[in-house]
Amino acid sequence: MQQIKKAAVLGSGVMGSGIAAHLANIGIPTLLLDIVPRELTDEEKAKGLTIDDKAVRNRISEAGRQKLLKQKPAPLTSKKNLALIEAGNFDDDMERLKEVDWVIEVVVENLNIKKQVFEKVDQYRKQGSIVSSNTSGISVKAMAEGRSEDFQKHFLGTHFFNPPRYLKLLEVIPTKNTDAEVLSFMKQFGEDVLGKGVVEAKDTPNFIANRIGTYGLLVTVQEMQKGGYSVGEVDSVTGPLIGRPKSATFRTLDVVGLDTFVHVANNVYELVDGKEREAFEVPAFIKEMLNKSWLGSKSGQGFFLKKGKEILELDPQTLEYGPRKKLSTAATELSKQEKGTANKMKALVYADDRAGKLLWNILSPVLIYSAELLGTIADDVAAIDKAMKWGFGWELGPFETWDAIGVEKSVKKMEESGGEIPSWIHEMLEKGFTSFYKEEEGNLYFYHNGEYKLVEENPKVINLKRLKQQKGVIKKNSGASLVDLGDGVALLEFHSKSNAIGLDIIQMINFSIDEVEKNFNGLVIGNQGKNFSVGANLAMILMEAQDDNIYELDMVVRHFQQAMMKIKYSSKPVVSTPFGMTLGGGTEVCLPSAHIQASSETYMGLVEVGVGLIPGGGGNKELYIKHLESMPKGVEFDLQKVANKVFESIAMAKVSTSGEEARDNNFLNFADGISVNGDHLLYDAKQAVLTLHEKGYKPPIRKKVPVTGETGYATLLLGAKAMMYSGYISEHDMKIAKKLAYVIAGGKVPFGTEVDEQYLLELEREAFLSLLAEPKTLQRMQHMLVKGKPLRN
Repeated sequence: MQQIKKAAVLGSGVMGSGIAAHLANIGIPTLLLDIVPRELTDEEKAKGLTIDDKAVRNRISEAGRQKLLKQKPAPLTSKKNLALIEAGNFDDDMERLKEVDWVIEVVVENLNIKKQVFEKVDQYRKQGSIVSSNTSGISVKAMAEGRSEDFQKHFLGTHFFNPPRYLKLLEVIPTKNTDAEVLSFMKQFGEDVLGKGVVEAKDTPNFIANRIGTYGLLVTVQEMQKGGYSVGEVDSVTGPLIGRPKSATFRTLDVVGLDTFVHVANNVYELVDGKEREAFEVPAFIKEMLNKSWLGSKSGQGFFLKKGKEILELDPQTLEYGPRKKLSTAATELSKQEKGTANKMKALVYADDRAGKLLWNILSPVLIYSAELLGTIADDVAAIDKAMKWGFGWELGPFETWDAIGVEKSVKKMEESGGEIPSWIHEMLEKGFTSFYKEEEGNLYFYHNGEYKLVEENPKVINLKRLKQQKGVIKKNSGASLVDLGDGVALLEFHSKSNAIGLDIIQMINFSIDEVEKNFNGLVIGNQGKNFSVGANLAMILMEAQDDNIYELDMVVRHFQQAMMKIKYSSKPVVSTPFGMTLGGGTEVCLPSAHIQASSETYMGLVEVGVGLIPGGGGNKELYIKHLESMPKGVEFDLQKVANKVFESIAMAKVSTSGEEARDNNFLNFADGISVNGDHLLYDAKQAVLTLHEKGYKPPIRKKVPVTGETGYATLLLGAKAMMYSGYISEHDMKIAKKLAYVIAGGKVPFGTEVDEQYLLELEREAFLSLLAEPKTLQRMQHMLVKGKPLRN
């Protein structure tokens, strides 16, 4: 049976090292190889090194490896993963390919060079090992020509998107000689182990996402020039307004790099003809930008230039920078009132104003082009839609977009304006099929050759929206719903704005635990919003505090604390699923759970200090206990060091940059799980509930907690005072630090005193409420709500 225990990446540039980092993040030891330098650097000469020294021979791959520690966004989920990547070179280490199960080629995009590399790989690889190319557009078939039969059976394209840690798409491109079992294994491995959205693509120029995405970007540039729009105007309507990333069109090009974009466009231009070839011709002003090395973010300027705090936009006609413009019309204002991307699109594309015309003129050609390529780049509409969503961050793929704006209505308008609609779409409409997708009884179907076919999903993908259509909801209120996940497991889903925790969610937590204790085997707390939870409902707390409703606030905090204790001591296991932003109260929901199943992309922390508060729902206590429980059993440890670490984590509002870092920071322990594929998170959490239940889950025994008391409090304050005297923190920060130190130290008791949890919760609540009476805290809360960032007052 195929397994990948070790890998080799050939090529240590940004993409090669990024793929090596992604493999290291999931625990796969990886060899990172590159060419041997031809000459010594001045630094190497000064050290007395020669061209034969290993440090020199591995310099290029080692430099790629070291850059992983400095790159932003970080390619590694934890810096310690770097130890799993070993640097080497093509001359000395090709023999070591016999150690690995997967060889990934990521060298320069040149067919001859790739073929030379594969000739060497064929010589040294072990029989049965998988070999793949990360090419973004060179023919996979051409690369494998002349290779051994076993090589060809185990060879395919595996096109990652950059950066590999963050972009979900993996295009898998087999040749006619690729063994069906190898293809099947790589698709499953890509999804289950690499955490990717895998799409099978055909061996055509630029495969799926880059073919359509590049076409769409070029159409937008051409339309901008034709319609006299500015760079900023185009970006203001081609981003979140139509379900695309914030970087919209030109900011995306700046991030990708103009050189990369032009290379990808030229790749198609060289290989196609006719009208399609014309569409892929790079405009003259972009070639001029390339000559000037205005490549975007990596060169400091591109379509945008940052001057001080101001961001300027490029004028394509004069190549000069000026103030950034926005396109605001009746249609853009109207669309903002619509709910959901589909409705916003519909309101925009049929509008007879500058925004409507621009969007119609850039969307309709992309929809027609995607339809023309069906069968050439991929077998079905679902594959094309998934590729665009996972590779380019579109909320709706081309055919989902077509459904959103109405197929019949849009086809009519396209034809009126001279668009040539592929015949298969006319046939589809003539047969009475008026949409590319349909939902029935919670199942999703796509149109294919005269019928609707079920969209086949990995059983590990749970779609909450469709699950609720199939099974209904047990109970819901404005903030949360309780849903039956099946197999005796319930799910508590948050759906308030930003999943902020208020009384409605607290009520549903209480109801859910009671219901689960009676009728289920366990509970998952999770959702499929943008973030798990950004914390407590700050607006509600501020409003009550401004009205001096301390009694009501005291009641809310008590209820929240009691709900957290209910989670902790539930007789049935509760598993929480942090992902995305899991801040403040969101973290407080997770910490007392029987098990945490975190997404690999989890940004977790107790950040209340940023709004002038400390955690109030038991977060200080639970993080302290989590640190204590991580100490080796039967070994004496320094209680003060534990208190210091927890104090620092909360006082500095530390937020993990991944699930793995959340474990390093003790928000997760080693029994907790991390899901690399975010789409499998709820499934993995459900399995964790079932495992705990089958093992005869018992809630934790209520134990007393040792604290550092008065001496510990004094020690914590020393550090905070030093920071204040050095000018790092303000007087109000110091006031917050005193309250936090008092809570973590356990108040005025002797060092080592064991106190109960309720006592610590009382301290926490008193400190939280006293800070709410501070005018400077209210200013911080107001600032966060209005500006979205902390105020240092």
